[in-house]
Amino acid sequence: MNLNIFQITVRETGETFPCKPDETVLAAMLRSGRGPFVCGCFGGGCGICRMKICAGEYEKVKRMSRAHVSEDDEKNGVALLCCVRPRGDMVITKLS
Repeated sequence: MNLNIFQITVRETGETFPCKPDETVLAAMLRSGRGPFVCGCFGGGCGICRMKICAGEYEKVKRMSRAHVSEDDEKNGVALLCCVRPRGDMVITKLS
């Protein structure tokens, strides 16, 4: 069992919140009450939690709607936070 707790940093504010390796970044953000939390369906379909992962490793645990995250977006670090779990510390930023 992996007991690591990773730190997620919001680029715009420098605010951080902890994320367990077995929870999505969005779930950790909501649990901590920190970050620019916006949420909708929690299933990868609505696109409301779309952000860019600027630094850090993560794994995709749910399929992201291609209507909200194209293959090119995904290659450039854009993800739905309800669909990814950290594999280390991460830096995220809002998309304009």
